[in-house]
Amino acid sequence: MRGFLDGLLRLRRGPWELVATVLIALGVVMLMQPFALWAYTWSFLVTLSGTVMFIIVSHFPE
Repeated sequence: MRGFLDGLLRLRRGPWELVATVLIALGVVMLMQPFALWAYTWSFLVTLSGTVMFIIVSHFPE
């Protein structure tokens, strides 16, 4: 856990790619669930922010 937080603070690619991937997955789950309208409403924005974040983070140093 310490290495993960250290990687986030030093702007390393691995931990930030993990955060972006979790955001994309969360957005897809929010899109596919049938229970909460607020989650469906925000799902596209969450997926889009994760995708843009992944594109930006892929330029970070390893």
